[in-house]
Amino acid sequence: MHNKADYIKSAIQYRIACAIFYFISGFGYATWASRIPTIKQQLHLNDAQLGTVLFALPVGLMLTMPITSKLLMHYSSRIIMLIGSLVLTVVLIMIGITNNIWQLIIILFCFGSARNLLTLSINTQGVAVQNLYIKSIMATFHGIWSMAGFAGAAFGLLMVYFNINPFWHFLLVGVVLTIITFLTINQTYYQQPLPDNRKPVFSLPDKYLIKYSFICFACMACENTMYDWSALYFQKVVNPDKTMATAAFVIYLIAMTSGRFFGDKLVSKVGIKPVLRFSGLFIFSGLMLSVLLPYVFPVIVGFIMVGLGVSCIVPMVFSLAGKSDKMNSSSALASISTIGYLGFVLIPPFVGYISQLVSLRLSFGIIAFFGIIIMWLVLKIKDQ
Repeated sequence: MHNKADYIKSAIQYRIACAIFYFISGFGYATWASRIPTIKQQLHLNDAQLGTVLFALPVGLMLTMPITSKLLMHYSSRIIMLIGSLVLTVVLIMIGITNNIWQLIIILFCFGSARNLLTLSINTQGVAVQNLYIKSIMATFHGIWSMAGFAGAAFGLLMVYFNINPFWHFLLVGVVLTIITFLTINQTYYQQPLPDNRKPVFSLPDKYLIKYSFICFACMACENTMYDWSALYFQKVVNPDKTMATAAFVIYLIAMTSGRFFGDKLVSKVGIKPVLRFSGLFIFSGLMLSVLLPYVFPVIVGFIMVGLGVSCIVPMVFSLAGKSDKMNSSSALASISTIGYLGFVLIPPFVGYISQLVSLRLSFGIIAFFGIIIMWLVLKIKDQ
């Protein structure tokens, strides 16, 4: 009984510590996202230039992916989490001191690289902790990431309201997150590295995962579009008040967070295919509502629908990737992210270019059809 009690205590400790690193990742990223309109204004960027700037972050993320996968084969995810968290906070602070577009592009490239180190390692850690539990907990981990995003965006709203310079905002957040990192790292699960010489460092998903990978692509395209452009959409198309624009972004995050905390129970009750199908429907309907009725209340409702739509798709996909019997968990997550994160790389800059050429409303209308693509792909998935 004593051994069982110790096992339960350790599992709870690892779950809490892992959740804290999900929080660090989400809060750090939302801190940057919440100040995009401010930085755009400070550097006098048009929509196309902002699209190019935003392209740098996911490119850094993608190019670092095989390196992170290799590192996770030789070092515990705990070590990579520590490095990723510390580098993320340092680069976040550096964003606040940029004074031209090229500096911002280089620093955002580094920010994307740091984010990949942290994201892939915490998801590898999350799969390892999941294996200590019978019930599903992965959606909850991602819910905590979203909650952190909400908290980071809400704090960003406060900074915008009081006209705090992004540098001081980012410095405060960076110092606090660094302290939390050092206080928590030794409480995380020490996962033995799992070298896998049978697979190349960087490989595409197997047949079991390929459809989920494209669903992940579509979802990530919509999710990152909302991160990068929702506040600007609200400010430019709906209402010019910058505080209201940030508040609309916060409302989107609240909806996404709520969906993730209920995701595990919902999947258990109705199954994964119905949840994925309705997620696609919510994404499409929410974005189209925002495009067709560009007024405060309809757009807020639309943002809520999109938040609920994207909430559970990525946790489901990552959980399935971690169960692959042909790759270890870190390789499986890296391979599925190869396609999924292309949505982060390609789509938000595309939104900026279309916005500059035609309008931001048209960009959001095009992105809405990723919801239809998700529903179509779900129909192709065989029942498990």
